[in-house]
Amino acid sequence: MKHHSGIIEVVCGSMFSGKTDEMIRRLRRATIARQCVQVFKPIIDNRYAVEKVTSHAGSAFDAIPIQKAAEIWEHLNPHTTVIAIDEAQFFDDEIVPIVQKLADQGKRVIVAGLDTDFRGEPFGCMPVLMAQAERVDKLQAICMVCGEPACRTQRLVNGQPAHYHDPIVIVGAAEMYEARCRTHHQVPRD
Repeated sequence: MKHHSGIIEVVCGSMFSGKTDEMIRRLRRATIARQCVQVFKPIIDNRYAVEKVTSHAGSAFDAIPIQKAAEIWEHLNPHTTVIAIDEAQFFDDEIVPIVQKLADQGKRVIVAGLDTDFRGEPFGCMPVLMAQAERVDKLQAICMVCGEPACRTQRLVNGQPAHYHDPIVIVGAAEMYEARCRTHHQVPRD
C-alpha cells in the first residue's frame, strides 16, 4: 500500500516517556494495514538487542542497526512505504536531508528520539526534524522525585547529577538515567 504523499512524524520527549512504545504502536498498525515497514537504529544503542528496537517496557520490533545515516539507502527495500528511525539524536547531521528525501519520495517517516540531552539542551538533529515534521508528539514521563510530569532526562553518576561538562552521549538506561521535572532536574556547572 503506497501513501499519497510523504509525511514526517516525530515522537520525542525525555527518557522513559514512551517514545519507542509509541513508535512500535504505529509500526504495528502499519503492519496490520499491510504496509511494508523498515526500522533503523544507531548501532551504538545495544542496550537490549542489536537487531531490535526495544522499549524500556519490553515492547520490541525488528530493526537494522546502522553506523551512519547514509547507510539507510544501502538497506532500504524499494517496496518500503513506512520507515522508522529510533534514537535519531545519535545520528550524524546527514539524517535530516535523508528524512526529507524519504518524505519527498512519498514515504511515511516516523522518527523517535530525545528532544533534549541530559543538560536540558536541544539534542543533535532533533530540533530541526521537529521543525520540519508535519506531526510532532512530545511525550512526558513521571518525575522520579515528586511524581509530577517529567520533561527532562537526569543523568546520574554514582547517584549524583552529572556535571554540565560531562560527555553528552553515554548510552544507558535506568542504571544511570531518571526522568525529572523542571524543578528536580539538576546539572551542576562547577
